This record gives sequence, C-alpha cells and structure tokens, in this order.
Amino acid sequence: MATLPGRPDCCWTATAPHTSYPPLSGSGGADVAVIGAGIVGLTAAFLLASAGLSVAVVEALRVGRQVTGRSTAKITSQHSLIYGHLIETRGIDQAQLYAEANRSGARQICDWVVELGIACDLESKAAYAYARDPARRDEIAAEAEAARRVGFDAQVLDRAPLPFDTAAALRFPDQAQFNPAKYLVGLAQAVEAAGGRIFENTRVTAIERGRRWRVIAADGVLDVEHVVVATNLPFTGSVEYDGITQPRGHTAMAFRAREEAAIDGMFIGIDEPRHSLRMGRDNEGPLLVVLGPSFKTGQERDVAGRFRDLDRWVHRNLPVGETVWRWFNEDYDTTDRVPFVGAPSGNASGFYIATGFNAWGISNGTAAGMLMSDQIRGRSNPWANLYAPARPSPKDFNKAGETPSGIASIADLAPGDGGIITHGKQKLAVWKDDNGRPHAVSATCTHKGCTVTWNNAERTWDCLCHGSMFNADGAVIHGPAIRPLPTKKVPAKRPARRARRPASRSGSPRRPKAKSRRSRAKSRR
Repeated sequence: MATLPGRPDCCWTATAPHTSYPPLSGSGGADVAVIGAGIVGLTAAFLLASAGLSVAVVEALRVGRQVTGRSTAKITSQHSLIYGHLIETRGIDQAQLYAEANRSGARQICDWVVELGIACDLESKAAYAYARDPARRDEIAAEAEAARRVGFDAQVLDRAPLPFDTAAALRFPDQAQFNPAKYLVGLAQAVEAAGGRIFENTRVTAIERGRRWRVIAADGVLDVEHVVVATNLPFTGSVEYDGITQPRGHTAMAFRAREEAAIDGMFIGIDEPRHSLRMGRDNEGPLLVVLGPSFKTGQERDVAGRFRDLDRWVHRNLPVGETVWRWFNEDYDTTDRVPFVGAPSGNASGFYIATGFNAWGISNGTAAGMLMSDQIRGRSNPWANLYAPARPSPKDFNKAGETPSGIASIADLAPGDGGIITHGKQKLAVWKDDNGRPHAVSATCTHKGCTVTWNNAERTWDCLCHGSMFNADGAVIHGPAIRPLPTKKVPAKRPARRARRPASRSGSPRRPKAKSRRSRAKSRR
C-alpha cells in the first residue's frame, strides 16, 4: 500500500502531556463511577468531586486520547445550520434551550481554563458557516435570523475570510478554540485535586444492578450509587442506543501553515463535500487543521483514498506547506441532531448515559456533564427535557449494509492490506504485515455479530453496524464492543490434488482385477 502523507497521529494528542494513572485493581467503592475520561466524563467528575462526592473515573485507554482529543475542538455554539432546524422540528422553546446549554458549556470551559490554570492553547475566535454555492445564500440568511431569535449576535457576510471563493457566510463572534487533549489532561488533574480517583487502561466489561451498582473490570470491581457511562456510545444499559444513532467517520489532517495560509476563525462548509477548517499548532509551529467529509463507519472501502482526496483539496485551495499529521475520528448522529443525555429509564435509578453528539461534542459534551452532575445531586436542570434520552426516536435510524472488504483469497492481499474471507462456516478478518506475513482474527464483531471492515488508512477493523473499532490484532480501541476479536489460525494453502491412477492405454483408469470365484469364497470363510 502506498504511503499516505503526514504522520499517523493527531496533532493534539501528540503534543499533550502524558498521563500515568494506575489501572483499577481489587475491590472498592465510591458515590459515583464515571466510565470514560473524555470531555463528558471529566466534566461530570470534576463537578461532582468539587461538590464533595467520592468519584472514580475509569478509562479504557488513556485520558484525552480518544474521541474528544481527536476532534477539531471548536468551543462554539455555532453548529452549522442547527437553529432553523430546531425551531422547525422542536419549536422555539427547545431551540432556545439548546442555545443556552451550548453557551453555558462553552463558557464553562473558558472559565475553568482560567480558574484552573490549564495550558491548552485557548484562543478567542469567531465561528463561520460558509457556502460556496450562491444558491445557498438564502439558507445562510435564514439561519442567521433563527440564531438571532435564540439570542446570538449572528451576522451574514457576503463572503467568508478564506483564501478561496465563497458566496456567503454566517458569523458568530466571541467563540473559542483550544487543544482538547491538553485541556482534558488538565481537567483530570483538577478531578484528582478535588479528591477524585482516576484509573487508566481499565476496560469495564459489565455493570450490574444489586443493592448498589457494581462496575466490573478485568482486575477490579467498584460498588457505587451512581454510574455515568460516557463512552461515545453506551456499551450496556436497558435502552439500546446503537439502533437509534448512526456512527460516522471523519478524516482529519494538519498542514504546516505558511504566513499567507493563516486563517482567522473557525469554519464549517455547508456545501457537499463539506470541510471544516481552523488553525492550531504543534511543538514546531502553526498548523492549518482541516476535517474532510464524513462517511458511515465501516462502509467505506478506501479510507486511505479519502485522506488523499483531502490532501489534494487542501493543497489545491489553500497555500499550505507540508502535510504534517493525519488521523481518523468517529462521531454518532441522532435523528433530531440533539444528543441523548441523562437517565434512559426510570427503572434504573442512578444510571446515566451521554451519546449522539452529532460532531458537536465540545460545548454539548460539557453541557451534558453539567446536566448529569445536577441530576445526580438532585438539582433541577432546564436542559433535562431537551436532551432526554427516553424521547421518541425511530428505531431503524441506524443503516448498516455489507462489508466492502470481501476478498476471494488471502493471496489477493498485498503487504499492509486486509480483507474478509469465508472459511468453512466462519468469516475471517485477515491482514498482512509489511513483510507479507498473514494474520487472522474473527471477522464477527463481539458486540452484536456484524461483520467488520478493514480500514486501510488506520489498519483497524471497523464495525459497519455500530462503530466499534479494533486494532489489526483484534484488541478493542473503542466500543460499544468490550471484548477483542478472537485470534484465528490462518488457513493453510489448499494442498495439490492427489495424482490420479495411471491411465490404461485406452485412456481409462486402471481397475483392480476382479476376484476369482475361489478367492471370493475363501474371503467369506
């Protein structure tokens, strides 16, 4: 496989401080267990610990290195064309609540950065939604009017301040951006300073209800009064959110920014194919960070091709230097474009979830943590009905499909490639390392049995149904799967067929001589 441009890592996580919290071991207890150390989980954990509750945060991998840490990290309430949609579908009151929740979430982040002294490259920036197609100018104007109705200083511009042609732009002033991985590392330190405990490299495998909630991992158990599942998509619970959310993947790249390539603001296009742009930095200097068009996780044959397309688009439209970083991230969409946050069922008191952030999880995720903290503490919160996880939603929203990774033979794979073969009654996920040696795991996702797809850019196995991701060797990167793909034996090459018996001169196979009547009689004795 041809080498892709850029280093295969996220510019935010690659430059954030490393954490070294211990794994969970033995048995213990707390008032609250928070599963997942992203922006939702750590926001809730800090608020609860600061209020005097005992809190344990359990992270499957490392703090800040997953979905939040790999986002574009825009601290903004400007979520493309959202407010006109909400007013039309859920009414002005609900649209107002969405605006207030996201304003509060964004403000909370900025306040904590200052109060807690978190070094995370926080900058004040305007946010823009732009159109390149003149026919969509009316949509920009309509969204500006809707945003003004819910309290934003929304402005319509004839063009966006970008180095390529645009037809119109919607501007929200006084928004912000930051390095999300650095922010989460700092917030985790604040959780610990407030008395909370953090455990890393601990994948929770079960949550059971008894007299209290029991959180179970490989080497440890926690008994708690409340559980917050903040894992992008819940891996357990009485309501199955995998059917009413749709996973989508994104390619993202960071480019060395020449002085003339610097842009002032955060930008999201509304035309297809959509692109998101903002400035950032790594240890060597300024970067232009660009997100490519989204696609359904596990249903894309050539993710590497999407990186190449994005790289070409950026170099064609922006005066950038070398491609420095590239990474993949995943979000979950809901039908009404509002997350599910809170208690999914009245029959499971003390159990809370947060999912479906529709790629706007920074301000929404912080608001979600604030909401669940209030609910656990018995305080009213005006956003509870807006985000209510038990609200009606179509059960068939999630559209799966067939894996595009099917191959006829392992011999069809080049070094670095992977594919799905049928071997007897099972499907095998086979990939070849750079030396051409094949390796195999089960192709059946351990969540609900869907067939996985080879991601040829990340070298991962991605579930096309519910978005679980596994390393090439089958280890879980993130759920909802909690168990690895089992290792399988690579099928041996089919042996050559046995040589046929020598043919007679007439061309027919030789037949054994018939036994004589005496021989037959003798053999019967």
